[in-house]
Amino acid sequence: MRATAVSLCGAAVLVTGLVAAVPSAAGTTAPAAPRAAHTPHHLAWKKCATKDHPTLQCASVQVPLDHDRPHGRKITLALSRIPHTAKHYRGPLLVNPGGPGGSGLAMAGFVADALPKKAAAGYDVIGFDPRGVGRSKPALNCRPGHFAPVRPASVPYTPSLEKAGVDRARAFAQACATKYADVLPFIDTVSAARDLDVIRARLGAQRISYFGYSYGTYLGAVYAKLFPDRVRRMALDSVVDPHQVWYDANLTQDHAFEARHQAFLAWTAKHHAKYRLGSDPARVQARWNAMRAALTHSPAGKKVGAAELEDTFLPGGYFDGYWPMLAEAFSAYAHGGKTAPLVRAYERLGAQDAAGENSYSVYAAVNCRDAGWPRDWARWGRDNWRVHAKSPFMAWNNAWYNAPCAFWQVPSRDPVDVSNPDLPPVLLLQATDDAATPYGGAVTMHHKLRGSSLVVEQGGGNHGVTLSGNACLDRHLARYLTSGEVPRGSAGEADAVCERLPEPKPRSAARGVRDNGPAASGGPDVTGSPGADLHGMMGSRG
Repeated sequence: MRATAVSLCGAAVLVTGLVAAVPSAAGTTAPAAPRAAHTPHHLAWKKCATKDHPTLQCASVQVPLDHDRPHGRKITLALSRIPHTAKHYRGPLLVNPGGPGGSGLAMAGFVADALPKKAAAGYDVIGFDPRGVGRSKPALNCRPGHFAPVRPASVPYTPSLEKAGVDRARAFAQACATKYADVLPFIDTVSAARDLDVIRARLGAQRISYFGYSYGTYLGAVYAKLFPDRVRRMALDSVVDPHQVWYDANLTQDHAFEARHQAFLAWTAKHHAKYRLGSDPARVQARWNAMRAALTHSPAGKKVGAAELEDTFLPGGYFDGYWPMLAEAFSAYAHGGKTAPLVRAYERLGAQDAAGENSYSVYAAVNCRDAGWPRDWARWGRDNWRVHAKSPFMAWNNAWYNAPCAFWQVPSRDPVDVSNPDLPPVLLLQATDDAATPYGGAVTMHHKLRGSSLVVEQGGGNHGVTLSGNACLDRHLARYLTSGEVPRGSAGEADAVCERLPEPKPRSAARGVRDNGPAASGGPDVTGSPGADLHGMMGSRG
């Protein structure tokens, strides 16, 4: 699924009790994945310390390209680890930042540092690059330069614009098929979930704990479906709707991102004294539309046309910590046509480097393989014009992002029914106004995973809500990882509710000077908040 406010939330409400997680019954079999025997010898961990993570270790593991042929061709996955320090060892905690296509190597250090020491110390925190991603081999890059600016405008108002978009999507699908014909049939969520079980065996663990964000919640749920008796604890943050894999999910996203864009415009209007874009959100919207229209004909810095502008502002739908930087760039362009701040914002939030191209290639490969997509382009046109009529901010940009699936040359799998009565209690964490994974998906997953517990950030709109500044949510996560306890509520869908974090404040001129370089995690250091570090790893379409 598509990328320091230190105020803490209030206490959780609706909590009427805590339930300890218990192991699932021994002997539960995997319903969909025959299990290959994996040699339980130890991995060769080597020091790969960084300044921020002096105990970080790295390793690699070979897994079958085709898990149904365990003695056939092997591929290599890259792993990272922060070793446990407590006397009481709770086993490995595998962590994933989402995607699909997100690199998880940096997540080990982030999670180990961001969790309270008592919660993290008992685990070996394990990061990994899924198959096709990052330092794993082979790493996909289907069509270098696919996102090079300036691309055709997203909204296909003319037949020539639509043809340009279709040709570009088809070219990407063809490039993937040409370069990776032998690999693409095995770049999918089920294969990635079975990789996790190879990692588990190579770690010498009978069971694993798992913590995933965004798409990582679906990966975790699929793993749990295949191997329910091998799950010790599982926390899922910003939850994918398992009923909408994946075409419908993107149409639903478009409406949710429209709402988040409107929230950004309203915030900008509220700070009219700073940005001078209008005190009425409708006025700010009109000026944003005018900016997009102008950039269609005259791209900023020969880099930021209408499509790149959308790429730049989309991350604001994931994380409101980006709003001040985006509003500054918007204001600078609206007042005198200053383009440098807009170009800088694009380069930090919207541009794709080689790592981004790799991530997108895996994103497309997994999404197009995981489930069926319409092959009739007329269907895409009807659906996306219908969505665009109500939600024009991202409808067509998102359509073109996923359009290679209309021309994908590998047959699709059937979606996985993740319904599961055999797990220990799973902890779900979700913001009510999340755009990338709308709230209804968390409710659906809550019903699918019997005995799960849902903790809600009421009114929150960010994607990825734990370990990003909300102490209330983090307490629930830390308690669960430490003791296995989950909250149990007596009313509504939620078992516990946390207050959302306050909205960001406009930056002072002095503070803006600090924002010229990247954060240590690789993401843009725009706010100094924990959320900036998390979203730097989750990516612009986390």
